[in-house]
Amino acid sequence: MTQHSIEELIIEGIRDRKGRDITVVDMSAIEAAPVAKFIIAQGTSTMQVGAIADSVRDYVLRNGGVKPYNYDGYGNSEWIVVDYGDVMVHIFVPEARSRYCLEELWSDAVIDDLPNED
Repeated sequence: MTQHSIEELIIEGIRDRKGRDITVVDMSAIEAAPVAKFIIAQGTSTMQVGAIADSVRDYVLRNGGVKPYNYDGYGNSEWIVVDYGDVMVHIFVPEARSRYCLEELWSDAVIDDLPNED
């Protein structure tokens, strides 16, 4: 069995619950960056955002044996953050994603928009 990176496991967890518009923001070359990578995705509703975050946590634990250090945002589920140390997962409803524009905050990072799977 091949060893998958935490990034691959997170992306699979997002796709497992039909998360869309996945963006990987690689900040590893930026000295002042808080983490190496952000993985950003969105769901169509607060219910789906919560389901995607649960799927990520379950998938990474089941397939990689890794628990997140922390997570937050389940209160309103417009923006849930799951912290894996060097990788932070941000799952938004579309309006909140547009409002916070994390990709633009780190525009000097390497940004990779992944294709949606339909």
